[in-house]
Amino acid sequence: MALRIRLAISAVVVVGLIAPAIAQEKRLRTFVDALEQPVLGDPQLSPDGKRIAFLINRADWKANRQIGHIFRINSDGTGQVQLTFGERGESSPRWSPDGKSIAFTARRDPDSVNQIYVLHADGGEARRITNHPAATGSITWAPDGKTIYFTATDAKSAEERERDRVQDDVFAFEENPPSLGLRGASNFKQRHLWTTDLEGRTKQITSGDWSVNNYDLSDDGKRLTLHRMPNPLFGFNDRSEVWLMNADGSNAKQLTTNTVPESNASLSPDGSTVLFTSSSNAQFESYYNDKLFLVPAAGGASRVLLPADTAYGVENAVWTNDSKAIYFTANMGVHNEIMRVDAATGRVTQLTKGEHSIGSWSHAEGQGLHVFLRNTGARASEIYTLPSAGGELRQVSAVFDEDLAKFRSMRVEAIRWKGQDGATVEGLLYYPVDYEAGTKYPLIVATHGGPASSDRFGFATEYQVYAAKGYAVLRPNYRGSTGYGDAFLRDMVKGYFKQSHLDVLTGVDHVIALGVADPAKLIKMGWSAGGHMTNKIITFTDRFKAASSGAGAANWISMYAQSDVRDYRTPWFGGTPWQANAPIDLYWNHSPLKDVAKVKTPTIFLVGDQDPRVPLPQSVEMYRALKSNGVPTHLYVAPREGHVWAELRHRLFKLQIEMEWFEKHVHNRAYVWERVPGDEKKDPAKPTTAPAQ
Repeated sequence: MALRIRLAISAVVVVGLIAPAIAQEKRLRTFVDALEQPVLGDPQLSPDGKRIAFLINRADWKANRQIGHIFRINSDGTGQVQLTFGERGESSPRWSPDGKSIAFTARRDPDSVNQIYVLHADGGEARRITNHPAATGSITWAPDGKTIYFTATDAKSAEERERDRVQDDVFAFEENPPSLGLRGASNFKQRHLWTTDLEGRTKQITSGDWSVNNYDLSDDGKRLTLHRMPNPLFGFNDRSEVWLMNADGSNAKQLTTNTVPESNASLSPDGSTVLFTSSSNAQFESYYNDKLFLVPAAGGASRVLLPADTAYGVENAVWTNDSKAIYFTANMGVHNEIMRVDAATGRVTQLTKGEHSIGSWSHAEGQGLHVFLRNTGARASEIYTLPSAGGELRQVSAVFDEDLAKFRSMRVEAIRWKGQDGATVEGLLYYPVDYEAGTKYPLIVATHGGPASSDRFGFATEYQVYAAKGYAVLRPNYRGSTGYGDAFLRDMVKGYFKQSHLDVLTGVDHVIALGVADPAKLIKMGWSAGGHMTNKIITFTDRFKAASSGAGAANWISMYAQSDVRDYRTPWFGGTPWQANAPIDLYWNHSPLKDVAKVKTPTIFLVGDQDPRVPLPQSVEMYRALKSNGVPTHLYVAPREGHVWAELRHRLFKLQIEMEWFEKHVHNRAYVWERVPGDEKKDPAKPTTAPAQ
């Protein structure tokens, strides 16, 4: 007995000695670590509720992008296995109704575009089903398991292919020449709905001079709800409408007629009602938090289901099997939650509550489960389940156990402060790793895109690196953010920069007052609307020592026509810049370029050369203005990139050029560039300055 006690004590001592050693082995994250962190996606519950198929996306430096593969795990968290290994990756895993197979999309040799493949659920070699001339997407099994629905763009005609071959390829911009009787090509092809059987025999379900934006197959497989648009271009989302038709494409009926974007249309299981969401009010006036609408399947007026004073926005929504209620996720600012609403009374029940962000959510009522990804400040997204009626969250996957054991992490908390006009503003504050109370740190102020969106709790891997380098980060949900009510969102209507930039600056003052931020070491950064905000703030104040503006607007007048989207910009200024009696003064007075002569902050600009949303000329205008006025600046343009940079080397360059800029202007010290994995023997890709203009 004494021996056993001594052994037990010895074991405790050994564990006690080992535990601190393990903790000391944890290291700080680098930018390469951040880009190599796996990303989970698209969890799908099997029909029997026992297994979940999902994606793990990982960095592939040779391919210069993230590549995703399909994994399967038991719902109790055991038995995780990888099912696919394609060189280019796979996406959209979908269980067959009998649970024996998983369909997915992939491009494998000799495919020229994504095709539909089917794999046995226990693994093995996948079988290609389609050989479609255009890429397949948005796959859905029919309930009988005999067919799969998918979307694809119209294929090019033989005449169009020949014109491409001889480069006689002038196109009509945003027009579809065949329907207009015009000579020339178009810069888009319409997107329609198809089916394929398991032998690859395809059938077109919809056709015409319009596009299917999204669709949903009814539970019985007999009818389809879909969103029809004039074309597939992003800037025409506000002209989409909800339609209902038979599953074979016949008996199509239009249910809405308005000028606002709509999404999530689905038919109730009893066939009586269609739900959809829209960023509008009950009168279908645009630019509001997303609301949940119901419209009779037979046609008639649409109505908003939730109470008029609902502050949060509705994201995704699905019917219960009895058609009496709807589950949905609600954007509540720095977090979102799963809710249930009674379809008759509008009474809402909140099923989750936490400092988290919930994504890729779906509900499987037959199995009595919600399945989703849950992202928190302490752990990156993992798969969770929740009983239909609510209750205890259950973590299924544990992909990030190894990551958490390897790296030291930062702390994040929600903070609130008063805007200049007294309104309450909320944001997220990330503390430096090994934060010490009483020490003041350099503060990076990072504003989100949208602007109709919100920053939420999450692991925020790139910010983990900033924290590892001794920076605090503030992510404010400034006026114009979603999840705080319509008045908060619509503060930007008829004047973009009214309270939004002031909310950011009062947030900075609050973090300084908390004793966290050093007022002499402030940095501003952001992308898209976050770039707009950066451009505004550097023209408004010289408090910031350095700034980085990604894909930001300079001149709202030129931006209106240059961009591929206009519908939510019109409310910002009360009209278009080309209408009679146009509000040009309002456009110009809120343009950062108007006050660019005041800029003193050293600022770099980054943009993709194929960005359709905030095109390159906007960054050129800001860069040339600062360059001419003698303000330290560079403009970095990423070839082949659109609004979001996807190539790994470009993403790594962005992170490092920003950090080099911040280190130089805040600390007056050099930054040591990280090497791309596999390039250890090469010098890192040093930045090149933009040529003199």
